[in-house]
Amino acid sequence: MKTIYIISGPCGVGKSTLAKELARTVKKSALIKGDDFLSMYEEDSAPPWEENLAIMWKNMLSVTQTLIQHDYNVIIDIVVEDELEWFCKHFAYLNLKIKYVVLRADEDILIERLNKRGDQFLFDRSLFLLNQLENSPANKIHLYDTTHKNPAEILKDIMNSSDFDLDISK
Repeated sequence: MKTIYIISGPCGVGKSTLAKELARTVKKSALIKGDDFLSMYEEDSAPPWEENLAIMWKNMLSVTQTLIQHDYNVIIDIVVEDELEWFCKHFAYLNLKIKYVVLRADEDILIERLNKRGDQFLFDRSLFLLNQLENSPANKIHLYDTTHKNPAEILKDIMNSSDFDLDISK
């Protein structure tokens, strides 16, 4: 059965690291990085933020549908705010699995990781997203604490646990 893995969480939590590791581990898989769709414009022609997000999600949906039609597993690295239900409903008629995980880490760990990457400008955005994602009732059962875990351990837990499986048949 083909699987769509949706990896969400705040900046610096390890989404990209985990998504790359998943792509290396899962046979016949493709990695979609949401940031690639957000940064595809020249500065002068970038749409307003809300429109940019809408275009990004439509593009990710289209690419995911195409990859699934070609028998690929899909790994998506993106911050999911309110789009999960909209995205998943497009796959309800297919025989596939969707795994959704919201990575989280303690604030000091996020800041340490962002410092290490040289992304200090993302502190406020990361902490805002951490709060927003942790306090969303829809995310409660999909939260995964990465604070004291390495990527291999996180990968194993996500792949082997049904806690992150979504019921898309509704």
